[in-house]
Amino acid sequence: MSIDLHIHSTTSDGTMSPAELVKYAHKKGLSAIAITDHDTIDGVMEAVTAGVNWGIEVVPGIELSVKYSDRNVHLLGYLFDCRNKALHLALSQLQAGRIERNKKIISNLNRLGFTFEFSELKQSAGSGQNGRPHIARLMIEKKIVNTMDEAFEKYLGQEGLAYASRFVYGAKEAISLIKNAGGVTVLAHPLQFEKSIDNFPQVLHQLRDMGLDGIEVYYPNHSRKFRKHLISLAENLSLLVTGGSDYHGSIRPGTTLAGGKNVSVPAQLLVKMKERALQNHNTSS
Repeated sequence: MSIDLHIHSTTSDGTMSPAELVKYAHKKGLSAIAITDHDTIDGVMEAVTAGVNWGIEVVPGIELSVKYSDRNVHLLGYLFDCRNKALHLALSQLQAGRIERNKKIISNLNRLGFTFEFSELKQSAGSGQNGRPHIARLMIEKKIVNTMDEAFEKYLGQEGLAYASRFVYGAKEAISLIKNAGGVTVLAHPLQFEKSIDNFPQVLHQLRDMGLDGIEVYYPNHSRKFRKHLISLAENLSLLVTGGSDYHGSIRPGTTLAGGKNVSVPAQLLVKMKERALQNHNTSS
């Protein structure tokens, strides 16, 4: 039986609510999932409640955008205390940074001759947080671009005409934040990172020394060869192995949750994650 530890809901840039995702996970036959929305845990409790109703274990999760050296890195956090005050304060600062960045991007787009209102973005995102994917959706609606990829390539990505940076934490600080809340941290979709650096094993070693607990090995676009490579690195560095689908819903046509023909994530990996989280909790207490 598979689990899925990398899923996004309407609380960030997914198209299904946390409760809908839990119901879908039950339909797919998953035993456990984690809602890992970007820089927010607002959807966790809704998912936990739905999990009780559908017999699905819901693991507290989050995906954080952080800086390592001069590079953007994504970290997944799991099994932390959702009531941790320091974590809530840090996330509120990240949300404020997102709002400021959104305003800058909209201003940049207007300078390029388009017409955007900040209120449109808030309406598009609904009750969840909003960010570049929501701006991309608006650009599609306004027929400025045809696809999300085109929006990011031409306008919203780091080399895009309307790009604006935002406040993020450094990798070491973000890792400490999750660990101090009793959780574990995992490097997300490492293939993206591995392609952009010269010595991935060395960098992974450095992140491990900062407190990184694991690496996302099971992921839809990881080949069997690359998966074996990551498992070997994890074993050598005493890192946890995790995995997930990175499912966002209908915003990415043709994708689905883990299991079946999609990536399958062994359920026993969660047991080892819980053991590590307990160690981290005991260390931080």
